[in-house]
Amino acid sequence: MKYNIHIPEHSDFTIWNFPFGIGIIGGEKRVVSRLGDTIIDLAALHSSGLLINSAEVEITLQNDFLNDFIRLGKSTTNAIRNRLIEIFTSVEGDHTEIVRNNVLHAANTVPMSLPVNAGDYTDFYSSKEHAFNVGVLFRGAENALQPNWLHLPVGYHGRSSSIVVSGTDLAWPYGQIFDRAKGIPEFGPCQKMDYELEMAFVIGKDSTLGCPVEAEEAEDYIFGFALFNDWSARDIQAWEYVPLGPFLGKNFGSTISPWIITLEALEPFRTESPVQVPEILEYLKTPGEKTFDIQISVSIQPSDGTETSIATSNFKYLYWNPSQQIAHHTVNGCNLRVGDIMASGTISGENPGQLGSLLELSHNGKETIELEGGVVRTFLKSGDTVRLTGHCHKEGVSLGFGVAEGKVVNEKL
Repeated sequence: MKYNIHIPEHSDFTIWNFPFGIGIIGGEKRVVSRLGDTIIDLAALHSSGLLINSAEVEITLQNDFLNDFIRLGKSTTNAIRNRLIEIFTSVEGDHTEIVRNNVLHAANTVPMSLPVNAGDYTDFYSSKEHAFNVGVLFRGAENALQPNWLHLPVGYHGRSSSIVVSGTDLAWPYGQIFDRAKGIPEFGPCQKMDYELEMAFVIGKDSTLGCPVEAEEAEDYIFGFALFNDWSARDIQAWEYVPLGPFLGKNFGSTISPWIITLEALEPFRTESPVQVPEILEYLKTPGEKTFDIQISVSIQPSDGTETSIATSNFKYLYWNPSQQIAHHTVNGCNLRVGDIMASGTISGENPGQLGSLLELSHNGKETIELEGGVVRTFLKSGDTVRLTGHCHKEGVSLGFGVAEGKVVNEKL
């Protein structure tokens, strides 16, 4: 018996992808992959005897998170991905056991869960265009970039407990907002709710406390990538961030897509990072192609309106690449742990259509953004759904990241 999985045209989940995530099947969380509109239950596939004959692998496949699966190491997880490619792209082979063991499920019947249990989450600030644009808004063009920005990947430690999977609503944040007319802060709901178009990568290997990870070895510590929206309460953030950086303006929630696309799947899309001037310190130098050509788009859909595409940016625009981020993160001896999430920070390009936040698009609320149906926005309103999508295309090879979508609602959840 042969079994062929139909892959719709323009699907994110092509034969070059085979991502990993956590699906809920029969009320149980399981490690799954996806091809086209079909979810592949890896625990069931293992039970059919067609995956990898390993008890160590088996015990990781019925799990609340990918952490134990990732901890198996790249030699094993890559072997599993390669085996999936072999099974589901071969025109030969008997798939009787795949059908008999209920390995395959329609994607619209399998809810997806948070992919990893992130013990720590770091958000970087690695887009030069975004940092410059924001700097101009608050400090003017002459002082847009802080003196350290061109010398190191700026970052801050975020709140991992409030990272949620795509499709999860978040509660509207309240906090202190500075009233310029009165010269004092007042307490109230955020009036400048924003999204941030970002990518994140998941740490795939523990490092040792006190031992920096060299830039040339950094990719050994990256399991894979996902879409990431770092929701931002801009007015709360603007008042609180001096002198220690973001706090309540950020920690109420971030949204991650459910599928982790492996570093290995992204190999065909490698490209070079922007030229860095002035010259950076030796420990941050990463010659060669250390970033990826990933096109990322963002749209807004009001609760009673039509979805409108707002901007399209690209991961390759980042001034500081993932290897540099890891090298700097650990240069003081800070250790990494499996499942940690590292986010890129907002990714903006040089053109208006490539700006990754409403803060930039609206010039901090001074200009309106027109959506379909005559709707206008400067910042988000309660119930607006924000969707991030990501795609890679090169010489006939393509894959995507699915979607990271969510909304912030001004009501108790």
